[in-house]
Amino acid sequence: MAIAIDFGTSNTVVARWNPINQRAETISIDGLSIRQIPNPPIIPSLVYVEDASEDKVLVGQQVRDQGLDISGESRFFRNFKRGIGTNIQGFLPKLDGRTITFEQVGQWFISQVCEQLAPLEGCLDSLVLTVPVDSFEAYRHWLGKVCLELPVEQIRMLDEPTAAALGYGLENQEIFLVVDFGGGTLDLSLVRSSHNSLVNQEPLGFLLKWGNKSLVDNSKQNTKIAHVLGKVGQNLGGVDIDNWLVDYFAKTQGLMINALTTKLSEKVKVQLSKQQQVSELYFDDENLETYELKLDRDTLENILKVNFFFVRLDNSMAQLLQQARRQGIDEDDINGVLLVGGTSQIPAVQTWLKQYFNEDKIHYEYPFEAIAQGALQVTQGLVVKDFLYHSYGIRYWDHRQSQHSWHTLIKEGQSYPMTESVELLLGASSENQHSIELIIGELGTKTGSNTEVYLDGDRLFTRHLDNSQAVAKTLNDRDGSKIIVHLTPPGFPGIDRIKVMFIVDKQRFLRITVEDLLTSQILLENYLVAKLS
Repeated sequence: MAIAIDFGTSNTVVARWNPINQRAETISIDGLSIRQIPNPPIIPSLVYVEDASEDKVLVGQQVRDQGLDISGESRFFRNFKRGIGTNIQGFLPKLDGRTITFEQVGQWFISQVCEQLAPLEGCLDSLVLTVPVDSFEAYRHWLGKVCLELPVEQIRMLDEPTAAALGYGLENQEIFLVVDFGGGTLDLSLVRSSHNSLVNQEPLGFLLKWGNKSLVDNSKQNTKIAHVLGKVGQNLGGVDIDNWLVDYFAKTQGLMINALTTKLSEKVKVQLSKQQQVSELYFDDENLETYELKLDRDTLENILKVNFFFVRLDNSMAQLLQQARRQGIDEDDINGVLLVGGTSQIPAVQTWLKQYFNEDKIHYEYPFEAIAQGALQVTQGLVVKDFLYHSYGIRYWDHRQSQHSWHTLIKEGQSYPMTESVELLLGASSENQHSIELIIGELGTKTGSNTEVYLDGDRLFTRHLDNSQAVAKTLNDRDGSKIIVHLTPPGFPGIDRIKVMFIVDKQRFLRITVEDLLTSQILLENYLVAKLS
């Protein structure tokens, strides 16, 4: 059985491939899923830790059914996806003698979903997991480790926006913009679809695990190709809006900031997608007072403006359209705009999009199920042609600024595998230098990745970093992974000593070769640094 999981910040969707009607369908897992007509079944991305020492947890709707999502306990976790693979400011709880991390909470959640899914669907032959386009290597590495422990024969990863475009069903030779706006991230992805019956079949997407057999005979299929033309992402989503609303009600009504008021604020936000004005009652059992959380669409839009919401949207759109124009594609060439994710259902977001595109091009029929259902197509003869989302560079010491900085070597948008290497000449910086250390980094874009995630009490926030220095994630700065090139004889300043050649192979591995220019010896050859995103 082929399964796809769209692990979201607020909600998670599971889909399966129905071999009878040859279509993807969203499924419900008893106890974990909630069905809200007309929306498909979804699993709230919630975890409550009953006993950390024994890995005993409740997930999804189980948490809500017992009222544990409003208990205010440190054992309750929401929005934890946002903290995975990031540098967190703040303290996470220590439960049952065990220090808890967001990575551990995420592993509990995914493992429980798969554990409950297995008896429902029988043998899980193939699993596809989707990832945000702006995720750094740390998140993908974590997800890969979690999945490799699952009893599944074949596992792949695929970018969420690309999966969403496939879930909507693309026509030949058309260009689509996917606006994936969920609880934690905004991802914009420009995709072109076509068919080619002569494509060389290879494993699709980011292949994590491959069994001894293939599920589909692709030899006679007319293969669908999804060309990713451009993509931009940033940490911005429904969670931020929920926090802004809680702060608004706290400021205007003196409302307590806690798990219950956060939940009510989220409910108000969701209802405003269908109504012009809504209200919710909140009873404070400490001072025995009742509050009315009243909000209309105009007030919500003002709250969004005050928090520079639309400015950040414009920045992402400008970057995406710039990528498109480099390839000769204008706004008029984009045939459709596909909306996915709960935040994309906010009327103010849809109005914002109409500044760029005609209303008849904007589609929002499948906001929740498109990603999971589209991801299943990688098991059915789909080939995804993609490029590197992030830039990559080498760290150096900037004497003028008295701090480390980064020199870009491989720019975002680079297709892979690379046919030619990128070369860099380096020399010694001090007399009688015996080694040169090479720190390689994954560089975030200035408009998308220059945000940091931090904790304030029990609320998870992102903060915009207003500076010109791109955020970087080092790929090999951990113990045992640093690249240190030894120089024999020692080096001296003033001359180039080593030549470093960088290349990305077809499996998206960054590899380097290092040549000693003085001795003509190869110090490192085709050395694996990291898997790139």
